Amino acid sequence: MKFVLLFGPQAVGKMTVGQQLEKITDLKLFHNHMTIDLVSPFFDYGTEKGRKLVGEFRKRIFEEVAGSDLPGLIFTYVWAFDQQGDWDYVEEVCAVFESKGADIYFAELEADTDARLLRNKSEHRLAHKPTKRNLDWSENDLLSSMEIYRLNSDEGEIKRANYTRINNTNLAAEETALRIKNTFNL
Repeated sequence: MKFVLLFGPQAVGKMTVGQQLEKITDLKLFHNHMTIDLVSPFFDYGTEKGRKLVGEFRKRIFEEVAGSDLPGLIFTYVWAFDQQGDWDYVEEVCAVFESKGADIYFAELEADTDARLLRNKSEHRLAHKPTKRNLDWSENDLLSSMEIYRLNSDEGEIKRANYTRINNTNLAAEETALRIKNTFNL
């Protein structure tokens, strides 16, 4: 079992890279909006009930996948490095997989703000993420979160042995996925 945590700020390309990585490996993709968009018709993710449901759905999926005979999972996540709760969450998720003997891989993406603003409006993103279709809200969220949170790690901050960081500002998703696959021999 392999667990790949694919993380970075909004619109950096996590889902799209994850889709490409899924195509070239035998791992399944679980992008974070699969649960957010499932819950959002009932409760906004920003509410206590919305966050609780998203968290519970994710936890159950992680537990079932970790205990299955699937070869592995790719999960996308926006990690606020200045928030201890995000560090704790990442450790909790990894512990679910590690308890079943899984190998853990961290792939961090970074891209220039201009590239992310363009990606935020892409047809592909909007087709797969209904809650991002309000472009005024989505763009404001992207920009304001950069002022509030630190969404990429500092050099040397990630201590995991299986870690890579890729600036994909000028890379196609296919190339980025191939780099992740080759780096970790997935």
